[in-house]
Amino acid sequence: MIELRGLVKTFGDLRAVDGIDLTIGQGEFFAVLGPNAAGKTTTIKMMVGLIKPTEGSAVVAGYDIQQSPLDARKRLAYVPDFPFLYDKLTPLEFMQFTGQLFNIDPDKVRHQGAELARRFHLDAFLNKSIEGLSHGTRQRVAIASALLHDPEVFVIDEPMVGLDPQHARIVKDILKERSGQGMTVFLSTHQLSVAEELADRIGIIHQGRLVAVGTARELRDQSGRDEALESSFLRLTTESTESSEPEPTQPA
Repeated sequence: MIELRGLVKTFGDLRAVDGIDLTIGQGEFFAVLGPNAAGKTTTIKMMVGLIKPTEGSAVVAGYDIQQSPLDARKRLAYVPDFPFLYDKLTPLEFMQFTGQLFNIDPDKVRHQGAELARRFHLDAFLNKSIEGLSHGTRQRVAIASALLHDPEVFVIDEPMVGLDPQHARIVKDILKERSGQGMTVFLSTHQLSVAEELADRIGIIHQGRLVAVGTARELRDQSGRDEALESSFLRLTTESTESSEPEPTQPA
């Protein structure tokens, strides 16, 4: 459902993403980890069509995001770490607006929106202005609205930012449930515990390269030791940094 082929993005002399190849199947829950400025968000923005790759391609639900953007986006949902919402709307109005964007039948918007509002504990906020909502509530509005059109692929960047433990649990459960029903989930996070708990496979991006991919067990094996995922992550990213550094020159 997601195919990244030789994906490269440069900004001047900076090679922010450096040849990523990755295939994620239907219904797979994939989490990507990486240090700050590793290239995770740049990769996501190319995947969802917000920026154009310097080289390579991103295929979502069978459609190249650059060549067939409308077909891909009909089947895709994307929630960034700080989602943009129209502050003067209410959550109910924002869901109705989202339904119109995706040409969803108004009756379906009404019934599915009500069910999503219930699941995300948004009933009390449906008729309040978005500008007065907390960050965590806005995040839940964004995720609920993104699920309204039953996307085949769901891309989400740092979903737990601003969520209290109760609502973080709700978001985890719903994403895992949808994945079990066939929706492909691509999640970017700094929280290793979230990746280990939810993901079928985990990828580690460092210095623009995909340095490791596998289950949590396989990543531990790749690090060379039977240790916690955090230790494996630190080992893999440290080793990839050291291996990319040039050899010191010997004095003549």
